[in-house]
Amino acid sequence: MIVVNFKTYREATGYRAINLARVCRKVQEDTKIRVVAVPQLADLRNCVETGVDCWVQHLDPVEQGKNTGWVTVEDVEEAGARGTLLNHSEHKLEMLTLEKTMQLIGEMAFEACICAGSAQEAEVVASFKPDFIAYEPPELIASETQSVASARPDIIEEVVKKVGYPVLIGAGVKSVEDVRVGVKLGAKGVLLASHVVLAEDPEQVLRELARGFKN
Repeated sequence: MIVVNFKTYREATGYRAINLARVCRKVQEDTKIRVVAVPQLADLRNCVETGVDCWVQHLDPVEQGKNTGWVTVEDVEEAGARGTLLNHSEHKLEMLTLEKTMQLIGEMAFEACICAGSAQEAEVVASFKPDFIAYEPPELIASETQSVASARPDIIEEVVKKVGYPVLIGAGVKSVEDVRVGVKLGAKGVLLASHVVLAEDPEQVLRELARGFKN
């Protein structure tokens, strides 16, 4: 699977987010590789209406009721989100906060992908029973010269063996070879952002990356 984090890029905001969501859906339909869009909250419902699988970029550990300015799992699920990223390096959570958020998700049919910046952190967050763990060394995020696949293949293999949950890899992933290396080491997918969102032709980039799962 390919997970595309829209972050707060202007190129993935408003109508541009809708256009990118349509691209994600089209590539999934044509390649049969699952592509998940992760838009900003304000763009969620519009992106869901394109037919693409959507996750949200964050959830808060609060229940419905007297809470202002928080994001509840019930709200985003009603809006059509199928899951969430949690603990991204740009939005780190305390472990108790992460644990409470996962408890609120509970047995819901709602996917949770917890990000981890190291093998040690991946082992810790695995105890919260996520659907996916995304291994992303923070120092390689948005790197133009190295990827997690080229710089940390030994850690990818270690994470896959230790956590017991499907692993996604991210940070600097930008080529079909990065995908192939990750898959060979046991990863089930990739988590990307700028390489797709800021590309002149995001569809072409996604199609090329999808090839990495088929060879």
